[in-house]
Formats: sequence, structure tokens, C-alpha cells
Amino acid sequence: MTAQKHHMLRFFTMLLLVVPAAASAAEAPTLNAANTAWMLTSTALVLFMTLPGLALFYGGLVRTKNVLSVLMQCFAITGVVSVLWVLFAYGLAFGDGGAANAWIGGLEKSLLAGIGVGTLKGNIPETVFAMFQMTFAIITPALVVGGYAERMKFSGMLLFSILWLLLVYVPVCHWVWGDGWLAKLGVMDFAGGTVVHVNAGVAALVAALVLGKRKGFPETAMPPHNLTMAVTGAGMLWVGWFGFNAGSALAADGSAGMAMLVTHTGAAAGAVTWMLCEWIRFGKPSVLGIVTGMVAGLGTITPASGFVGPMGALAIGVIAGLACFAATNYMKRVLHIDDSLDVFPVHGVGGILGTTLTGVFAATALGGVGYPGGPAVTMGQQVVTQLIGVGVTLLWSGVLTFVLLKIVDALTGLRVNVEEETEGLDTVLHNETGYNL
Repeated sequence: MTAQKHHMLRFFTMLLLVVPAAASAAEAPTLNAANTAWMLTSTALVLFMTLPGLALFYGGLVRTKNVLSVLMQCFAITGVVSVLWVLFAYGLAFGDGGAANAWIGGLEKSLLAGIGVGTLKGNIPETVFAMFQMTFAIITPALVVGGYAERMKFSGMLLFSILWLLLVYVPVCHWVWGDGWLAKLGVMDFAGGTVVHVNAGVAALVAALVLGKRKGFPETAMPPHNLTMAVTGAGMLWVGWFGFNAGSALAADGSAGMAMLVTHTGAAAGAVTWMLCEWIRFGKPSVLGIVTGMVAGLGTITPASGFVGPMGALAIGVIAGLACFAATNYMKRVLHIDDSLDVFPVHGVGGILGTTLTGVFAATALGGVGYPGGPAVTMGQQVVTQLIGVGVTLLWSGVLTFVLLKIVDALTGLRVNVEEETEGLDTVLHNETGYNL
């Protein structure tokens, strides 16, 4: 072999070794700074939704004697859920469950084991992804507070919230977002129609039924004690929701931009529609009505936010305003169900509608992005898939919530007595008052 041929052979041998290595290096995920910055921002926005957003919104809606109890519940849930998420709940929701992965994740990420500064989830740090998902786990049981506000023991609330997070929220979260069986079925839920809103809505309804009505309901008027506080909290929810929905794109891209646009559009349409319904029916539009319509629009657009266009967002927002307004009045005035802060008629009904309508307005012909199964999937087929996701969540959350409430009632008791309820939870449970005037 000549020296020239020998050198050529060595060159091609090295080339064969280098090319696969280079290809492998090209395929390895690398951190995207822009996406990371957006996800850090979104995470802060979603936490801002619970503290102070939801806390102020719910706090303003209850009576003066119970304002601190609601603020305390929101803070306590934030703390307890955060600890549980780090201990093992994150792994159960997003870890690899092996043979059981269709149903639940694993414990290999307990205490966030294996997640370091350089660990990536896609092209963002897994620390950021875990923290982002933690904020969803925080706000969901906090939403349930509105169903039993002004009458539940603090000890019972804490135990129930812990059990509910682990046995209701975590499994549904894994099924939909953790590569579980509903995800494989093709259920479309961009930011929490089933995982958050249907889940929390039906839990609040069951809690309201199990605990029973507040003393004096519905004969005694129980108006919000501080609408200024409630509207302030509602405004924080509206802004924070951009992190909730646009952040669920997990990237600073066109999908996040569209999600932000349709989120705002849905909220605006819901607010205006509720305002008009109230104006027509009662002669005057109320501040409470317009902010409730806004929340209904946000909850309803949530599952569809990454899948629909502006036309779909307008339609979903208007439908949310009409349906949630009707559901709230029907539950309060006809059924006399004391879901204190209207969690089911707003979040539950909104989540059901939004998840179902995602199967309609995600169609490319209506400005959406299409279906997971591609053009072969018809609108009717996708709507059926969406209804399966809704039905499973309703059944799982409803049955488990009832069982857990009964267990907690046997262990700690659920409801304060009549004298304590009359005096107010702030003084009875926390030895404090919200106002010293």
C-alpha cells in the first residue's frame, strides 16, 4: 500500500468515527435560554395566581368573619403541596412508572433525585419544569376551597387536601400530561381543562353536598364582604393566567403567542357575555358578575388554548359566559346547592365545555391546529375522545372526593359546629380577625 493510500484510509476511518459522534452530539438536547427565561416567568405568574390572586379573590367573596380563614387555607395548601411535590408527588405525576406507567409514574424522582443544575426536560432545565408543574398542583386543590368555604375545620381541610392531591390530582395529571393512558388515547388538554378545572369543580361540588349548606343559606343573604379585594384578586388571576396557558407551550414560540392571544380573547368574551346576561336579566350589570364571567372564560379556554385560533376563542368565551351564568343561577336559585364561591358552575362547567369544544374548534377548517391523530381523525371522533377524558375525570374525582371526605370526617371531623360557624372561622380556628376598625 502506498503512503498516499494509507493516509486516505486513515482519513476515511476517522471520518466514519467522527460523523456518528457529531450526529449524536447534534441530537443531544441543549438548553434554550429564551425558552428557559419564558418558563421561569410563567412559573412565577402561575404561583402569583394562587398567592395572592386566588387568595384575594376568594377572601373578598366571603364574609368579614371568615376572610382570614380563606387566606390561611390558600397559604397552607401552597406550603403543604410544595413539600409533597418535592418529596414524591412530582415523580408519581411525571416519572416513569414502568409497566404501570399508563396509570401512575414512579418514585425514582423522589426528593427530585437525579435532577441537577444541568438536567434538562426537552430544552429547559427540569428544575424549571418541575417547579412549573408544582404551581398547577398548588392551585387545583386551592380552587376546591371555594366549595366548602366558611364551614370546614382547618385540620380537616389540610388532611383532605393532602389526600386529594395524592389520590385524585396526581393520577389524573399523569394520565393526561405524564404520558398516561388518556394522553395515548388522544385527549387534548393543553393547560388543564380536565386536570385542573373539571377535577377541582366536581370535587368542590361533592364537598358542598357532603358538608351541607352554610347556616342560613339560602334564606339569609351572604354578599361578598369586600368586592374591591375580590376584583383585585380577579385582575391578578387574569394576568397570571397567561403563564398558566401560554407557559404550557413550554417554549417561547408561536404556540405560546397564540395561546396568550386566545386566552385573553376567551376571558374578554366571557366577561362581556356574563355582563350582558346579568344586565338583561336583572336590569343592572354587577362588578361581581363581570369578574366571574372573566374567570369562566379563562377556565373554559384553558384546555383549548394551545389548539384553537381567535375565532374558536371568541366562540368558547361567549359559550362560557352563557353556560356558566345559567349554571350558577340554577344551582343557587333552583337547586339551592351551597357551593359557596361557585366553583362547579364556573370551573367545573367551564372545564367540561372547554375540553369538549376543543374537539370542535381545534379543527383546521375552524382555524385550529388539527387533531393528534392527523387528518384521518374526524371532528366527531375527537369530540368523543374529549368526552371520555371529561367523563373519566368526573367519575374519578367525584367518587374519590366523596370517599376521602368520609374518611377525613371519621378521623378529624369536617365541619365546625353551629356556634363556631356563627362566630366565624377567623376567631374560632385562628384566634385572629381580618380587620381591627
